[in-house]
Parts: sequence; structure tokens; C-alpha cells
Amino acid sequence: MTASWRFSTLADRHRALGSKLEDWSGMGTAWTYDKDADEEYIAIRTKAGLMDVSGLKKVHITGPHASHLIDLATTRDVEKIYPGKSAYACMLNEAGKFTDDCILYRTGPNSWMVVHGSGTGHEELQRAAMGRDVSLRFDDNLHDLSLQGPAAVDYLAKHVPGIRDLNYFHHMQTQLFGFPVMISRTGYTGERGYEIFCRGQDAGTIWDRILDEGKGAGIIPCRFTTLDMLRVESYLLFYPYDNSQKYPFENEGPGDTLWELGLDFTVSPGKTGFRGAEEHYRLKGKERFKIYGVLLDGKEPADEGAPIYRDGKKVGVVTCAMYSPLVEKSMGIARLDVDCAVKDTKLEIRNKSGSIKATAQPLPFDDPKKTKRTAKG
Repeated sequence: MTASWRFSTLADRHRALGSKLEDWSGMGTAWTYDKDADEEYIAIRTKAGLMDVSGLKKVHITGPHASHLIDLATTRDVEKIYPGKSAYACMLNEAGKFTDDCILYRTGPNSWMVVHGSGTGHEELQRAAMGRDVSLRFDDNLHDLSLQGPAAVDYLAKHVPGIRDLNYFHHMQTQLFGFPVMISRTGYTGERGYEIFCRGQDAGTIWDRILDEGKGAGIIPCRFTTLDMLRVESYLLFYPYDNSQKYPFENEGPGDTLWELGLDFTVSPGKTGFRGAEEHYRLKGKERFKIYGVLLDGKEPADEGAPIYRDGKKVGVVTCAMYSPLVEKSMGIARLDVDCAVKDTKLEIRNKSGSIKATAQPLPFDDPKKTKRTAKG
């Protein structure tokens, strides 16, 4: 089987923009376009950009035991999630280590949609479904177009009644250009944005019309990898690139705790009974590293995987980095030794081109109070 076995109906549009459709999670995805990625980054931060994120995997879960399955497999209290609401959650293995993250969408009393990336989320859900009255269906016809940036709501408000009243991490069943869609106020940019879930046969028309009508407002098509620039500023982790699957510990198997990744907030207060729960709680205070930010001197971005040193000792690694032409700073997400994950700790990042001075800084760099993505009206 070839690496890419899933296909976006927008593939020809991506090719026309210069993409060679590199594989991500089994789908040919627009990693590159024939233009500067800075232009797309600036558009999303100041106006809006449209991305095809259909490589995310969508799993429908229905039946009397659907909520029970979600409760077993994920870290969230499902009873607090009502139809029309969603939640960011994690999945763990029996060792209490992170295996995938996802967004849980409750679409009805006994129906959910789980959207996850390239981790083992589908397998975790299948494991929890064994012996229960529930149906799981992987839906690859459902495409996901992400319209992100401050101009997104103004554009959609012309076509979707009530979109301004849709709160962060809520979704609505509606129509766009006469097509049935589910619009979710979520995204992966740190901006106010929306994900448009539509049928594959409608995706091309929706894509074309948004870009045509939105051109005057500065809405442009954006490649998938522009998300790397945005996520560094907004503290959005990406499996497996920030995880020990890529940066393993010596003599240990892969897997990080939520305490190490800073994702312990995804565990609903007091929740027990989910897979890996006992180990998760036991591992609190036993962190081997911490995900933290690094701010570099100068404009040169850190290399992906660049080692980090303090007083001549290796203390971490840069997992993702960028230079922002908007704030004129070079920054990155790092896996740091716990005692170095302290604001203003002096560090040295060793790029292939030479060493760069840096300091440890808390994440996120951009909009730490999340005022942009949660804005009302």
C-alpha cells in the first residue's frame, strides 16, 4: 500500500498552488505552496487564511454506550459536554502516557464525533468499544476546511445566521452556500477561527467561493505547515513532533505524561476510570522534562531538533521553531529539563550554523489569556 491512502477532493487545487502533496496521516497534504509562508502567517494573524485540514481523522460514535466509550477512552467528563458543545481531550495508555489528543464533538444524546490526528486515537476508541452497544465509523468523505483569523467571522456572518453568537468550542449544524455543513468554533492557530465540516463533493465549491469572495478582505489559501509558525506562538502541540516518539529517552519506551506536556488541564477535575488514570495521577511530580518556550537572540530560527545547553550541559531540545516577522522575534517550543523550565533561565541553542543565546520563557508567547480565540460578538 502506498503511504497516502486517503485523498482530499481539493488535491488538484493544492497542486495548482504548487504543492506536491506530501503525506500526513495517510493523506496527501499541502506542506508547500509556491509562495512565502510568511505571507500566510501574516494573513491569519491580521486578516484570515483558509486551510484544508481534512487529513485529520473523523470518527463517528453512536449508540446507547457512546458516552461510556468516550468516558473510558478520554480524559474529559462527558456529562459536562452537551449537544452543540465540544472539548479538547487526551487519550492515554495503561502506563498513563499520552497516545493522542482529540476534539470531542457531542452531536446528540447518543452521538459523538471524535477528530484526531496521526496518533492511535482510532485504536484507543476501538479498544474501549469492545463488548459495548456502540458503533464506530471512520468518515473520510467528511472534509474539514479551517478558516482562521480576525476576518473569518465577518466573512461567515454574511452567509451563516447566528455565527457571531457561536461561542468558543461550540458547533452548529447549518448551511453554507446551500450545502449542509457543521461549523465549529475551533482551530489550531490561536486566532478566532472556524472549522467547516462538509461533504467531499461540496468542498471544492466551498473552497473556491470563500477565496473568491474573501479576496477583498485579505483571505488567502494557506498550506498545512503554516500551522507550525502559529502553533509555536500559541502553545499548540503536534503529535509526534513534540513527543518522545521523536525524541526518545535512553533505555525507555516512548510516551510522555500529561504533567510533562502541560496537558494535565485536559483531565476533568476528580475524574477517574479512564484508561491510564491511576498511573496518570501517580506520575504527578515525577516529570522528566517540561514543555516550555525558548526566546532566541537575533532573527535566526532554531533548527528543528537543535540541542539546548546550559553551562555546557545538554538540557533539552527544540521541537518546533519560527521567526515572527510581526513581532520580530525568534522563538520555539522545547523539551527542557525541569530545573531549566523557569522564566529567564539562560540557555544556548546549537544550530548547525552555530550557537545562539536564548532564554527560557513560559508559553504561550501570543495572547496568553486567549482573548482572541474566545472573543464574543
